[in-house]
Amino acid sequence: MYDPKSGIATEFIDDAEIRKSLDFAEKNKGNKELIDSILKKAWEMKGISHQEAAVLLECELEEENLEIQKLAKEIKRRFYGNRIVMFAPLYLSNYCVNGCTYCPYHHCNEHIRRKKLSQEEIRQEVIALQDMGHKRLAIESGEDPVNNPIEYILESIETIYGIKHKNGAIRRVNVNIAATTVENYRKLHDAGIGTYILFQETYNKESYEQLHPTGPKHDYAYHTEAMDRAMEGGIDDVGLGVLFGLNMYRYELVGIIMHAEHLEAKFGVGPHTISVPRICPADDIDPESFSNAISDEIFEKIVSVIRIAVPYTGMIVSTRESKETREKVLDLGISQISGGSRTSVGGYVEEETIEENSAQFDVSDRRTLDEVVNWLLGLGYIPSFCTACYREGRTGDRFMKLLKSGQIVNCCQPNALMTLKEYLEDYASEDTKKKGEEVIRRELEVITNPVVKEKAAEYIDNIHKGKRDFRF
Repeated sequence: MYDPKSGIATEFIDDAEIRKSLDFAEKNKGNKELIDSILKKAWEMKGISHQEAAVLLECELEEENLEIQKLAKEIKRRFYGNRIVMFAPLYLSNYCVNGCTYCPYHHCNEHIRRKKLSQEEIRQEVIALQDMGHKRLAIESGEDPVNNPIEYILESIETIYGIKHKNGAIRRVNVNIAATTVENYRKLHDAGIGTYILFQETYNKESYEQLHPTGPKHDYAYHTEAMDRAMEGGIDDVGLGVLFGLNMYRYELVGIIMHAEHLEAKFGVGPHTISVPRICPADDIDPESFSNAISDEIFEKIVSVIRIAVPYTGMIVSTRESKETREKVLDLGISQISGGSRTSVGGYVEEETIEENSAQFDVSDRRTLDEVVNWLLGLGYIPSFCTACYREGRTGDRFMKLLKSGQIVNCCQPNALMTLKEYLEDYASEDTKKKGEEVIRRELEVITNPVVKEKAAEYIDNIHKGKRDFRF
């Protein structure tokens, strides 16, 4: 039944194919000749198949495992450099009709506070986010056709884009809402969204249906085929993700790579991002009740193997993970992180008390955005607030072609430095500003194109003089 070009969920995510790949990986986890041949192919940095990825994940050879990490780091450096894109989530509503067993928003949870932001409350939350320095948001909402209809989401997007406060502006709104129709995806596209994000949670159909016993999300096929409908609706930047810990991690890794292969095979462009959240504590949810939780060591290997398998795709790790864990995976493949995040409905204007809890999950990394930016600068990274590709129409296959050719560096590097300069001028603490200015001086010298380098330096000087929003 396996057919990566099929539009039927159980054919492009075929259970038999996944189990065949896992069985092959188990039998060959010590096969040095095979693993070395996969690594040789992987060093071409054009990706590897889901079966080859399964073998690398299972590999138990010490020397080859070190090579896997080395390769993941080199792919990250080659395609994304030392740039780390910054964003923040904004939860609009936690009203939900689904019965998901791992999420505190499930409709049977009677002691979580249900809340929905008005447009004025959204405005105040966005101003608070702008005052931190954020330029990119991911809006989130529970699935509830009465409380959270598509019209509410569209109005919220219009509100967010319309807010200009001091030097602040949200330049890209990514959307993480429930699977919907082609018509609604077209409306989201026309509203100017960035990436449409939808986590699969688990690719195992049987587990999926058990974890989603009631509500529209119970429909495995409709949920799994959502990205196809989004593409048909004109959204060519989509973000995949699974919630590691719900099901066997090996199965999920093969499934998410198969999903990426499907999008590439059917639409000619793979996912813009892949997220790798792990299940964590939340109201009404005990992670220990899920027996598939993964260790930090396995988590790091998952990040490495995904980076090798899908080298052109951005990878996201959120504040679910601790500072220590995030630091370990940054150079293994992660290209986007959240900072200063709140997972409650609102919570940026005024943080909720424990009694007022409306959060989806507990935040492990509770540092402010400035503390996160300072930390990244100290590690040698460039915190980037860039949204230029989206606003210049470099999305979907246009973005991927530039990335694969290596030409994207002539846009991303200077754009990252210019948006960092904006942050330093408008929002940074003195210590962060000092570190950031040194990074800008150093990284300007890395730009090899003399025309781009000269123009970037000119734009950065103009930002210092008070002008804003330059981009390549």
